[in-house]
Amino acid sequence: MTPDVTIPTAVDKATVAQVLRDISLLLQLQGESGFRVRAYDMAADRVAGLPQELGPLVAEGRLESLPGIGPALAEKISELVTTGRLGYLEELRAQFPPGLLELTQLPDVGPKKVARLWRELQVSGIEELERACREGRVRQLSGFGAKSEAKMLEGIAVYRRARGERKLLGEVLPVATALLERVKSAPGVVRASLGGSVRRQAETVADVDIIASAPEAGPVLDALANAPGVAAVLGKGDSKCSVRLEAGDLQVDLRVLPDEDFATALHHFTGSKAHHIRLRNLGHERGLKISEWGVHRDDGTKVRVTEESDLYALLDMQYVPPELREDTGEFEAAREGRLPEDLLTLEDVQGAVHAHSTWSDGRNSLEEMARAAQALGLKYLTVTEHSEAAIYAGGLKVDDLKRQWEEIDRVNADVPGVRLLKGIEVDILESGALDYADSVLEQLEVVIGSIHVRHGMDEDQMTRRLLAALDNPCLQILGHPTGRLINSREPYPVRMDEVLARAAERGVAVEVNGKPARLDIKAEYVRQAVKRGVRLVVSCDAHQKEDLRNLAFAVATARRGWARKGDVLNTLPADRFVTALRERR
Repeated sequence: MTPDVTIPTAVDKATVAQVLRDISLLLQLQGESGFRVRAYDMAADRVAGLPQELGPLVAEGRLESLPGIGPALAEKISELVTTGRLGYLEELRAQFPPGLLELTQLPDVGPKKVARLWRELQVSGIEELERACREGRVRQLSGFGAKSEAKMLEGIAVYRRARGERKLLGEVLPVATALLERVKSAPGVVRASLGGSVRRQAETVADVDIIASAPEAGPVLDALANAPGVAAVLGKGDSKCSVRLEAGDLQVDLRVLPDEDFATALHHFTGSKAHHIRLRNLGHERGLKISEWGVHRDDGTKVRVTEESDLYALLDMQYVPPELREDTGEFEAAREGRLPEDLLTLEDVQGAVHAHSTWSDGRNSLEEMARAAQALGLKYLTVTEHSEAAIYAGGLKVDDLKRQWEEIDRVNADVPGVRLLKGIEVDILESGALDYADSVLEQLEVVIGSIHVRHGMDEDQMTRRLLAALDNPCLQILGHPTGRLINSREPYPVRMDEVLARAAERGVAVEVNGKPARLDIKAEYVRQAVKRGVRLVVSCDAHQKEDLRNLAFAVATARRGWARKGDVLNTLPADRFVTALRERR
């Protein structure tokens, strides 16, 4: 949150957590003690990780029951939630130029550096910092140099690109993977990996980072610079090459280091920034300086770090998978040995949920979909066409649905090793009723209920609509529960805590939709669902055979939400999957 943004009157826990982090940053700019700073950071983590919103806790005066929330913090959180404003934050902001807090969002520019740039060079915003770097004034400060200026300019460019519309992970990952394979095949490469938000499997991506190790960087950098599809080489030095691709105006940065520095460089350039800052601070407490160039003790000796897991072991922590590195509670869990070690993997998934064929708005026949699933090693595929109300998508009348069952039986006989399950994606109507009569739905093996129209209902109306659907004993899976389309349609307003609570109570599974434009529900809600004991399915939302690969993105979202194999129903064999769906609590 930038300093000049007005806090909304409807304050959710994500906003409260961000405000607490902003206070922490402003206190650091003041030179405040580490104890007070950490108190706000810990409170932000606690708030962000809550399974419910803050309103009821505030109304009932129960904030102090949360670990790490004392009377003073509880009073500030209550003020923010109830009024939409926080006087203490406004007082802190008034002490600094409006653009100063934004500087802390730049890579490798922490509060201490920002305070010095402001006090010694009167730098109070991004543009002023860029000008100071280009004029060579930053290097004149003790502890800074020409390399510092170059890194800041690079960080400014990265930040500005990130503020533009980010690209879908599903669009970027295939391109990034192809370039990674080209780098891996370059002469001398020992190890190579994707980094950044792509490796963390974030739902949107600003650019691509590749980290490689090799005795000589030159041939590896040339492999990227000369790759097909490169529109321009933006820069090429001794250890780094940056290019812009023709497709999608995507920037790719490749860094090549000695293999002894690979693990720490990979960790550094994987991020997130918040995660890395926490890790470095923990290292500092133990007399360790952690950077992309390795781990050094206070006396200058270098600690051998061969794998990223070694880095966490030095801090007496469990290894934190890349998808979890967002500083949302993973440190506390890893230090206490509570981090899940059986996170869902793509190999765990036995069947693909949510697929359409030419019977409704899909592009491939049932047999083509079955054979594509077979080729991917899947054991079953749920055939879930649109229901009658979805006229725009070729929704099926009941007679058409029954005729489809006959074709499913024929395909199951002709395509060995994979089973098509008879299902439907039934529309949840405005009232919360399902589009087909119960007598029809009861004959199906899989019933997904989704909202496709009337997204403009208010929060109360939409919440009641979904709760009514969840009460229907025929509903087995709630499909793409917030209706969002990333970068093009906001999620409809709904009290997700109530929806997840009802899903847990009724035994309805919730879909983690892998369509790159949806990724619905998002990781934050996956984590809430897991905490509540809600059953999940990971789905491909396939409208053509190539979309079956969307399962990988659903798995990534589930992992980011800390979901284990046992939380996901379609890790079960087909018969047990169908039985589990029918077992309503």
